[in-house]
Amino acid sequence: MKKYRVTKTYQEINEKIRQGKAVVVTAEEMVDVVEKHGHVEAARKIDVVTTGTFSPMCSSGAFLNFGHTAPRLKASKVWLNDVQAYGGIAAVDCYIGVTEVAEGDPLNSVYPGEFNYGGGHVIEDLVAGNVIRLRAEGYGTDCYPARKYEKNITINDLRDAMLFNPRNAYQNYSCAVNMSDKTIYTYMGVLRPRMANANYATSGQLSPLFNDPYYLTIGIGTRIFLGGGQGYVAWHGTQHNPNVIRGKNGIPREGAGTIAVIGNLKEMSPAWLVGASMLGYGVSLYVGIGIPIPILNEAMAQYTSVKDEDIYTQIYDYSMDYPKGGALKSLGEVNYRDLRSGEIVVKGKKVVTAPLSSYYKAREIAQILKEWIERGDFFLSEPGQSLPTGSA
Repeated sequence: MKKYRVTKTYQEINEKIRQGKAVVVTAEEMVDVVEKHGHVEAARKIDVVTTGTFSPMCSSGAFLNFGHTAPRLKASKVWLNDVQAYGGIAAVDCYIGVTEVAEGDPLNSVYPGEFNYGGGHVIEDLVAGNVIRLRAEGYGTDCYPARKYEKNITINDLRDAMLFNPRNAYQNYSCAVNMSDKTIYTYMGVLRPRMANANYATSGQLSPLFNDPYYLTIGIGTRIFLGGGQGYVAWHGTQHNPNVIRGKNGIPREGAGTIAVIGNLKEMSPAWLVGASMLGYGVSLYVGIGIPIPILNEAMAQYTSVKDEDIYTQIYDYSMDYPKGGALKSLGEVNYRDLRSGEIVVKGKKVVTAPLSSYYKAREIAQILKEWIERGDFFLSEPGQSLPTGSA
């Protein structure tokens, strides 16, 4: 086991939070601290580093329980504002996914489709306190005789409302271009022909899993900022794949780790859960996530000082290579400093760049989480189990 010159425990850091003595900085600020003092002295000075990301996260949704009706109903089909939720759970439980589109939407039959309303918008409307039209149908049983139920509700009428997202906060993501001769519409946004633009979807040096690349402090039970409230890491996310090529700094050079997250939807805010309509593709939900990284030793200080110029991702063609499936052929690597500059060079051509994620909002999340900890409103939770990890 490696010996560190600086060691701290979760208990020691939480006690400092209780006493109002914890030193907390954002991941942006940690870059300057380590550059000035070195990672060993930074580990002595800093207790917690806060991170943030705000981006469309399609693998998201909410478990809702709308309470028993009179007479009772076993709801096998459920709609919320004409968006179908999955009713195959229990009598009055359902799960609404953010990518489900409202019934009657023309989809891409009118191309490119506008996708004006879907599950992500329902969740935003719920947390905003807006009125939602609930419709439910059942087939009738002796104990649940009703066959139809319809009512206007708000989130306060729900017995339970839990945000549960199977895959969020992707650790790195590809940069997308379009090498064809026509405009294409993708989950990475609108891509113009002949590599006229390049889109990316990560908040770089502020992004949570870039600041703990081997998931040493992020695991099952980690308390996080989720949608404006407090939530938890529930499990590793779907498609979690830590065993990818990494740089010398441990940062994956392509898509790698993911987290599944859970929290009380009733405590969240429409500022941090925002329905998205993606032209020609579908609907989604912008999700705000922030994770505090405890500085347990100098290794964590070094990890949390990662800079945009040291984080690389792959550039892929979304017109032919991506949709055909199979192994993707990289058109080159690019770092996040260059992506955020607004222009990169791909195969000798200058290409303008744009993010799907909001760096401004990610910075705001990291700052809010920092203030919560400094006020003693947020304590760190030691994960009960680590996420599956590659070799550190």
